[in-house]
Amino acid sequence: MSEQPLVHTTVDARIAVLTIDHPPANALSLAVLEALQGALSAALANPEVKVIILTGAGRFFSAGADIRELAELGDCHSARTFADRGQALCNAIADAEKPVIAAINGRLVLGGGSELAMACHIRLAEETTELGSPEILIGVSAGWGATQRLPRLVGQGRALEMLLTGARISARQAEAWGLVNRVVPDGTVLQEALTLAGRMAALSGPVMAAMLRAVRVGERQGAEAGLKAEAESFGLLCENEDWREGTRAFLEKRQPVFQDR
Repeated sequence: MSEQPLVHTTVDARIAVLTIDHPPANALSLAVLEALQGALSAALANPEVKVIILTGAGRFFSAGADIRELAELGDCHSARTFADRGQALCNAIADAEKPVIAAINGRLVLGGGSELAMACHIRLAEETTELGSPEILIGVSAGWGATQRLPRLVGQGRALEMLLTGARISARQAEAWGLVNRVVPDGTVLQEALTLAGRMAALSGPVMAAMLRAVRVGERQGAEAGLKAEAESFGLLCENEDWREGTRAFLEKRQPVFQDR
């Protein structure tokens, strides 16, 4: 009997849904990281995909890194390799030139699962979800980006309180702090993410990619570099068919039909 895939991918209406399926808690083992990396790369390379949604099967988005694997890391090299693998996946999500939406389902999103969600461009969470970075409670440090992404999302003081105590916060608190974009009723997060993704999928793919790039450049290189990237994209996009279609449709008082070119 063949093994069940750790990540399921469905593509419909220009939207790819990547679902982690590693029961009971969708722990992020090295095998799951590898499966996610492959699924993400395939979705990014697929010209039929314009928006990607990341979610979890069952009762969890992801409860974090596989603690059994952490416990077996016996030296600095193997631990660094584990951190590098998780960071590579999170960086690939953050650097994606297609929007990636985290549809955060289930009761707990902790540690590596939280870091995975933070790497996504947009995060939706269910009402009873709790989020946290509890690595310190088991004598482990965050390794997949929380020390960098969490302060940028919620501010340094709040991030340090979470990182240095391991405290969890509610979805509503995460929304108030900017860690998630929106809280939705339990059981509806995937549908809400699909609705949001559908709105994006109707828009110009090259424009979305350009804006994602400009935001990323500004975040990493500062506002001056970000503004330069924005202006460069603005100039290049002027020659696209989508630019002409969008402006013409506005003047003709009709909905544009973008062709992604």
